[in-house]
Amino acid sequence: MSKSLKRKRLLQDDGGDPYPELLRPSAEECRDVRDALLSLHGFPPEFASYRRQRLRSLDGHDTQCSDEEEESVLDGLVKILLSQNTTEANSQRAFASLKAAFPKWEDVLVAEPNSVENAIRCGGLAPKKTVCIKNILSRLQRERGSLCLEYLRGLTVEEVKTELSHFKGIGPKTVSCVLMFNLQHNDFPVDTHVFEISKALGWVPKTADRNRTYVHLNHRIPDELKFDLNCLLYTHGKLCSNCKKNAAKPKAKAKAKVASPDDCPLLGFLV
Repeated sequence: MSKSLKRKRLLQDDGGDPYPELLRPSAEECRDVRDALLSLHGFPPEFASYRRQRLRSLDGHDTQCSDEEEESVLDGLVKILLSQNTTEANSQRAFASLKAAFPKWEDVLVAEPNSVENAIRCGGLAPKKTVCIKNILSRLQRERGSLCLEYLRGLTVEEVKTELSHFKGIGPKTVSCVLMFNLQHNDFPVDTHVFEISKALGWVPKTADRNRTYVHLNHRIPDELKFDLNCLLYTHGKLCSNCKKNAAKPKAKAKAKVASPDDCPLLGFLV
C-alpha cells in the first residue's frame, strides 16, 4: 500500500475501537484527571480564545457577533503545520514573520519558495513546511478558485477528513487539531504528550501506536470533556518533570514547572 493511500485510510476510516475490551478511560476517570490538572494548572491561556469560541458555538451564539476576532480555518491550519517539530514560541514567531512578510495568502502563493522559507526559518524545517503550505494554497486556488477553507465549517467530521486528506503533508493529528480548535468539533488529537501520558495511565496498551490511540480515545472520552482534557494533558506533558518524555535530560527538567515527581497529580492514576 502506498504511503498516500495509507494516510488517506487513516484519516477516513474509523473502523471501530481497536481495543474494544479495554474499558478505560471511563467517563469518571476522564473527569477526575481533568479536574486534577485544572486544579494544578488552571486552564491554559494559550487555548482560552478557542475555548470561548467553542462555548459560544455550543450556546448557539453567532461567533461573528463577538468582539473577539475568530481565526480563519486556513490561518489555523498553517499555524498547526508551523508548530510541528518545534517549540510553541518558535512556531508563533514563524507565523508572525510569515504574515509580516506576506500579509495575504495570495502573496504567499506567488512568492518564491526561498522567500517563504526565510520568513518561517525560525520555526524549523522551513523547506518542508514551505512546500506543504504552497501545495495547500495551489490546490485551493485550482480546485476552489479562492484561498479559503471556511467551507469546511459546514461539513461533517468525516467530510472534513476527506477534504483535508487531499492535501499532501497533512496527517491525522493536524486534521484532528483543525477539527477541535478551528471547527469546534468534538475530536481528541493525539500529540506526543497526550500519547505518552495515555500509555502511562493505562488508557491504551503500551504497544499502542498513535493512530490506534487516537481512535480508542475518541471512542472512550465523553465529547463534553475532550477539549479541556486534551488541552490540559498537552500542557501537563510540557510542564511536569515526571511526565515529560525527555525528563531525564537536564534541560527538560530545568524547564519543567512541576519539578518534583511527587507534585504530579496523575501519580494516583498511573498503572
